[in-house]
Amino acid sequence: MSVIVWITEGTWPACVAAALARTSPDEEIVLLYVNDDALAETAHGAFAGLLGRGHRERDPGTRLEHLAAASAHRLLQDAADRLGRDCVRMERAGRVEREVVLAAQGADLLVLARDGDRGRLGPHSLGPATRFVVDHAPCPVLLVWPGEAPRTTLPPPPPPGHHH
Repeated sequence: MSVIVWITEGTWPACVAAALARTSPDEEIVLLYVNDDALAETAHGAFAGLLGRGHRERDPGTRLEHLAAASAHRLLQDAADRLGRDCVRMERAGRVEREVVLAAQGADLLVLARDGDRGRLGPHSLGPATRFVVDHAPCPVLLVWPGEAPRTTLPPPPPPGHHH
């Protein structure tokens, strides 16, 4: 069985804990981090268009790429340390939601966390990228709360404009 654990800032500990609780030691765990390269691309473009003719060494997009790579490495290392067992570390770059879906091709399970409004149940508990991944994942998805789930005795109210 191959389990992909989507590592993101702030939610990765819950995902790693869920993967540990639901896998045996002989199952492969892949820690996946996706760098959204849109910010660096924007900085490259702005610099080239406005400021950087002939001074590529001053391009802020390059600095952003280095910072993103260092952050990815740190998060994956922290997640691997918390996992405490052999795992595969996978780094991808691009549109986050699409890269996660592509990385999950052939996986037996994808573990990810809610990343929206954590104070209440309902559709806003998922951010746009996570919603896309949940809707389009090519494998079963385990969606976890990054902390304690909101306490409630009733299901969430219907969306606005919904008629019974």
